[in-house]
Amino acid sequence: MLILIARVVETGEPLEVAATAGKRRIIGHPLATYGGGVHGVYVWVGRPDEEPPPRDPAGAWHINVTQHISSRSDDLLRLYGTSAENWRNQHDLAELFAYGRLQTNSDESKALALLVNATVGNEHQATWTVTRDDGVRRAAHFACRCVEVRTGAGRIERIVRGITHDIGAADSVPAAPPPAPVLLAQQVLAAEATSGRWRAIVDLRTMRLLRWIDDPMPGVAWKLDVARRPAIHREDLRTAAKMSEELASSGRACGPLRLRSERDDWMEVSVEAALMLLDQHTIAALVTLTLPDSG
Repeated sequence: MLILIARVVETGEPLEVAATAGKRRIIGHPLATYGGGVHGVYVWVGRPDEEPPPRDPAGAWHINVTQHISSRSDDLLRLYGTSAENWRNQHDLAELFAYGRLQTNSDESKALALLVNATVGNEHQATWTVTRDDGVRRAAHFACRCVEVRTGAGRIERIVRGITHDIGAADSVPAAPPPAPVLLAQQVLAAEATSGRWRAIVDLRTMRLLRWIDDPMPGVAWKLDVARRPAIHREDLRTAAKMSEELASSGRACGPLRLRSERDDWMEVSVEAALMLLDQHTIAALVTLTLPDSG
């Protein structure tokens, strides 16, 4: 079986072999991510006269932490119930948690810490709820691991490779998060939502958005499909660095910053930031954005 798996990973093609003197047949089918890399293999073992059952929906994905880009395979988009005409295989990392697609469990902070630290060899697995495009809620188990990959130009990039597996209706799987937030932290965040204020979690080392807590702030460029990548105005980078230093020393900071807009110009926002712990070793910033004239 291990030889079959290795062959499927090497070729990226399905493979069938006979085993135990023809008394068993083994079929391997690749789970390839966008770009062609094989992240996993479906394996079925049965009698020669048996037909394999339908494969459970599953899809491969990877997150290029270095480039801040998430990539989804066609199989994963099928699992999400996304119509082919709406398929987008690549997204900004922050889009992972947007639009209510994923309902996380109590391990979300650990998953975010994995992305912030991007330590080679670190692994994470959990069961979250996926809300498909047709509104159906499915329990999805995922497993991922952080690795280093050398690009054709010789650059080393950190990649989180994963597979998501549909394991049944969300209401029938006890490990899947229920529809309404039940964790106290989620209830507190929901209760403190205020019109005209947009909250987000930001990686302090890169100043990049990890996820929106509220709906995204209108007008701010934060997705991959904008004219140019999201950014802080170069003349405000010193202000951002000073705010980061204030966060490290006092736990809070505030100030004005210009962020790239969806129109590819700059919009000024008022920023309030507070340190938050993702786990006992990892910190991030809880950032609140407002328009300057909104107080």
